[in-house]
Formats: sequence, structure tokens, C-alpha cells
Amino acid sequence: MQRRQLLIGGASLMALTGCASAGAMGGGAAATADELAIAKAVLPVQTPRAELLQPWTGPYEGVPPWPSVTADKLKAAIIEGIELQRAEIAAIAGNPAPPTFANTMVPMQLAGQPLDRATSIFGVMTQNIGSDDYNAVDTEVTPLLSVAGDEITFNEPLFQRIKTVADTARAAGLTPEQTRVAERSRDAFIRNGAALDAAGKAELGRINTALANAFTSFSQKVVADENTWTLIANEAGVAGLPDSNKAAAAGAARSRNLQGWAIVNTRSSVDPFLTFADDRALRQQVWTKFVNRGDNGDRNDTNALIAEIVKLRADRARLLGYGNHAEWRMQDTMARTPAAAMELMMRVWEPAKARVTQEVADMREIAGHDIEPWDYLYYAEKVRKAKYDLDQNELKPYFELNAVKRGAFYMAERLYGFDFTPVPAGSVPGFHPDVEVFEVRNKSDGSHVGLFYSDDFARAGKRSGAWMTSYRLAWGYDGGGNKLVSNNNNFTKAEAGQPILISLDDAETLFHEFGHALHYLSYQVRYPALGNTPRDYVEYPSQVHEHWVLSRPILDGFMRHYQTGEPMPQALVDKVEAAATFNQGYATVSYLSSALVDMDLHTRATPPTDIDAFERESLARYGMPKEIVMRHRLPQFNHLFTSDAYSAGYYSYLWSEVMDADTWAYFEESGDVFNPDIAGRYKSIILAEGNSSDRGEAYRRFRGRNPDVAALLRVRGFPVS
Repeated sequence: MQRRQLLIGGASLMALTGCASAGAMGGGAAATADELAIAKAVLPVQTPRAELLQPWTGPYEGVPPWPSVTADKLKAAIIEGIELQRAEIAAIAGNPAPPTFANTMVPMQLAGQPLDRATSIFGVMTQNIGSDDYNAVDTEVTPLLSVAGDEITFNEPLFQRIKTVADTARAAGLTPEQTRVAERSRDAFIRNGAALDAAGKAELGRINTALANAFTSFSQKVVADENTWTLIANEAGVAGLPDSNKAAAAGAARSRNLQGWAIVNTRSSVDPFLTFADDRALRQQVWTKFVNRGDNGDRNDTNALIAEIVKLRADRARLLGYGNHAEWRMQDTMARTPAAAMELMMRVWEPAKARVTQEVADMREIAGHDIEPWDYLYYAEKVRKAKYDLDQNELKPYFELNAVKRGAFYMAERLYGFDFTPVPAGSVPGFHPDVEVFEVRNKSDGSHVGLFYSDDFARAGKRSGAWMTSYRLAWGYDGGGNKLVSNNNNFTKAEAGQPILISLDDAETLFHEFGHALHYLSYQVRYPALGNTPRDYVEYPSQVHEHWVLSRPILDGFMRHYQTGEPMPQALVDKVEAAATFNQGYATVSYLSSALVDMDLHTRATPPTDIDAFERESLARYGMPKEIVMRHRLPQFNHLFTSDAYSAGYYSYLWSEVMDADTWAYFEESGDVFNPDIAGRYKSIILAEGNSSDRGEAYRRFRGRNPDVAALLRVRGFPVS
């Protein structure tokens, strides 16, 4: 979740340049003293009153004051923070001196810091706690933040100053980095309506505020539907489940004062049930409840909201001079156009469907009946056992959660020289008792990098899934500083004293989100305006780190059987590798169908009003196999409808995977998956630079050529043509 809250057009400036569920940070060479002095002289001296706007104090260069956070304090801080930022923007825009980089662009980087602190806390509390009082604050302040962002975008004197600096950058002798800041800022303002006339700005402001309200409502409705469960009263209903999953379901029931086993309506609970539970009727019941989140015709139904959102997006795109939302959204991506994204998706879609046909045929032989969507994972597991003598339950004893985290820390040390150490108990507060905090240091010289917050467990009110976020962003232009980053997961707690055993897929997800954290912990970026990478690049550094889970040094050192202490035997690893492309038809079609429908939805000349009908028709046009459902159906598709961030951009995981697969091949071909030379260049070029240079050019500097799509096809086991 990006929280650099210098608002433009209802979103942060950074969000316009592409972001993950992550903050971006830096620590490059500081700006000159003269540049900073000029910038600071432009801004008014202000003393915030609200507690949550104050600079953070305490150890490690100051940490968020979680124990004192309340919904009321947060609301007051955001309202005051908007006013403080408003005064700063007015001072920049009203400066009588001719516009320069130092008196316009640098103070734009400095503006809004108190609001940054409040909105960092705001994002954490609404996503991880999500109680009624924080939901109420979310509903109230989100449109205020949108309006404040539009005020900045629509400030004509401010825009003219930025445009002048950008248009005259080369004549003024700005560095390439400064020129990139100015030109990207100018272009972001234009994309978000700065060049519209007064009537156009008024209409765009109305659209942005309406979208902000709709995004908040969508998020809250989906979370409410996920805070439900299927209660199983008879032990026969959980037959087939591994003991760890049974214990988790029993614990989930007890925490809700229920008798039996509760399958909570989130993926982390549902997928294991669909994979192992023998009761077919119960699998259908659990599956139906899960895929119908947001689509039940009740108070949490999201279909009308989606129709409103896509219409507003289409209206906004036309107002800004674009044919559709996707064209507008993709201006600052690596793909650039919907056609380029579609070309890659369709290259993978057809072989993925062909693979599904083979997978279904294999499952029918075992099942003796047609395969329904609630059967797929269950019978896939049977086929895996038959074809590869591989049972996922053989793997789970080697993936104890704390050991997996230590393995991730070891990966960070070997690749990038980061050392993760638990902070002394009680020295750093978290926003919830479950949160663990680790100090990050450079192993080479012991220098402090920042703190890593680990929030692993599901709770009522917390959004589903896994993500990375940041609490503080450190930048080189004002001297840098440390970074405060967080990974958030939704594992189910085990009974007291019992190990938390996770699947290989869960372990890869943990390494994925940790990859986001490593990306931003590595940042050496001078200006916040160059902090966020394009949407279809930002998943690349996270996805590539999944590959190290099964590397032999990590298996030997950390993925040891929780009872015997023995490392995973090579024979079992060989089975995993032999089955590496198993079920890739399902995995690819499940994901890619969601990406295709997303692009279809946002390239329509006339937005649909019947969302369920549109979803069915779109899938039929692409030939969606009937045995599979989209990974994210539209009524619960948080990526698309809780912000603009991934809208017309869900393809980005596949785009990033091309670079990810090609990078992993580079490490493997070197004969050492921890090759220090490749790792060092990866850190310095791919991770540390942020968006300080074109990311396609950066990849070519790292790899010596463009990424090879064939590497992706090989990883997924599809024909390379």
C-alpha cells in the first residue's frame, strides 16, 4: 500500500507512477544543501496540533505510536494534515520567484510529511484491524483525501510552475534524474486533469470523489462477506483434511464460540478444504460460498457498485481524452497499450487451456465422473499422487512458519547482505499483539537499514490475502534515513504449543511478499517522485524471490521436518521438481481468466450494467473451461475495485513473470543460484534504483538483452513456439 500522500487527482503522486501493495523508499545521495535550503524557505513553518501528525519518536529513528492510535485521533490528524498540506501547496504555487527545480520540485517532495505519517497509520488500521470505528473513519475521510488531491492537480499556478520547470529542464542544465522528476510530474498532472478547463475539472472532481466512496464501500462489503464461515458439526465432514488443517478449523470454530469445525470464507481456509476434504457435497457448499462473495443479492452485494465504478472510469477516460479506462491507466506502464498486454496474455492463454484439457482427462480417470470446479483441486491432488508419488501432506511438515521466515531471512543475507534480528521484547510496539518486529542491518558493516514488521495471522476485519506495506519512506534528497516495512499474511493460528505448518504454495507466497520488502529495503532513491515503479514491473522483484524456497541451501538450513529435524530429502525435492509444471493449466487459466476479464471490462466502449452477465459472456468468448472458475470473480475482485491501482493492470503479474523467469534462468545458468555477482547487480540495478531510470533499459543493463518470453513458457511447462 503506497502512502506517499502528496495527493494528486485523488491518489498519491507515487501511485500515479505505479506501485504494489507496498511503499517505496530510498536513501540515495542527498540533495545539495543549497537546494534543500531554497526548498525549505518556500514552505511555511507549521506546528501540527494532532498527536498522530507529530514526528515519530523512540528507538530506531522513531517508530509509529501504535499504542496511542484511536479512530478519533486518526480522523482528527487526517483532517488537520490536509489543511497543513494545503498551506504548503499554496506557498509553492504562490511563490513570486521564477520557477526552478529547487523552489518548485523539491518543496513538492517535502510537502505533506505530517499527512504522510497519519495516512500510513490509516492504511494499516483499515486493512489490518477493520473494526467498525475504523471503517467509519475510512468512509468519512477517504472522500476528503480525494478532494484534497484534486485541489492539488487543479491548482493552475502550481501546474504552470511544474510545467515550466519540465519544459525548460534541459535548457536549465538539470541532471537526467532531475529532468525525469520534473517531466514525470508534469505528465502525471496532465493525465489527471490539470489541463482541463474549469468545467472539466469540476466534473473530474465529482467523478474522483464518487470513485473514492465506491472503493471504500466495495472493500468493506467484501471483508464482511469474508468474515463468514461454513460450520461443520460432524467429524466425517472434515475427513481427508490434514491434522494441521483440522486443528485450525477447530480453533476457528472455538474463537467464534461454536462447536465443530469452521471453514472461514477466505482462500487460506477454503483452498486446503477443497484440496483434501473427501465430502464432495461439503466441498461444493464451501466452494459456492467462497466464489459468491459479494454476489448474493444482499447488503454486501457489490454488483451495483462495480457497474457504478466502471461507468465512472469510462466517463473519466473520455473527459481526459482517452478511448477507455485501460488506455488512460496504461500510459505509465511497461506494456503501454492494452494491445501489448493482450498479445502476451493470448500467447499464454491457448496453451494453458490445452493443458487444462489434459488435466481434466487425467482427473476423470480417477474420479469416474465429470469434474466440477469444486472437484478440481481435490482430484488434482489424487493425480499428483498417482503420477509423481507426491502428496502435499508429505511437504507440510518441512514448512513450519517460523522456519520458513528464517529461510527468507537467510535468502536476504546471501543475496543482498541484509541481516534480520528480532528486536528486544517490548522495545518496539506493533499495531496488534501478533506482530513481530525485526531490525534489518547491512551485514558487511553492521549499519542500520530499518525495521521489518511481520503480521502473519488472519483476524476478523483484516482484509484477505497477503501484501506488503510501508510505514515510513526514506529518501536521499533530505538525507535519507531508515525504512519501516511490513509483510501481512493470513495464516490460521495453531492451537497453543502446536506448530504452524504451511503448504509449499504458502511458503512461496511468503517469499513473494518478502521479495517486495527486499525491493524497498534496497532502495537508494533520491526523490520520492521516482519512488514507484510501473505497475507491470513492481511484481517482478517479488515473483522472482519465490524460486529460492526450494534451493538446496535453504532446504538444508531451514526447511527441516518439524519433528525429526531432518532436512527435506533430495528424493522428495526431486518429486517436487518433476511435478513443477503439474497443474499449471489450472493455475494459469484461473489467474489469466481474471486478467482477461479485467482488460475486457476496461476496454469496452460502453460499460456493462449487468456485471454477472458480462462476466459470463466475457469468459464464454475466451473459451473458459467449465471446470475452472476465475481466481477473482468480479464481485470480490479487490485488486480492481478498492482503488484504481490494478484496474486494467491485473495482467501485470504475467508481464512481470516474463522478467522473473528470465532472471531465474540467469541465476541457474551461472551454476550458483546465489551467484554474488548477479545478485549484486540485481540489487544495484533492479532493486535499488526504484524508478530513477526507464525500467526496460534497466533490465537490459542487468541482463544484457530484453527478457525472453520463452523462459516463462518453459517455467509453466508450455510449448515454446
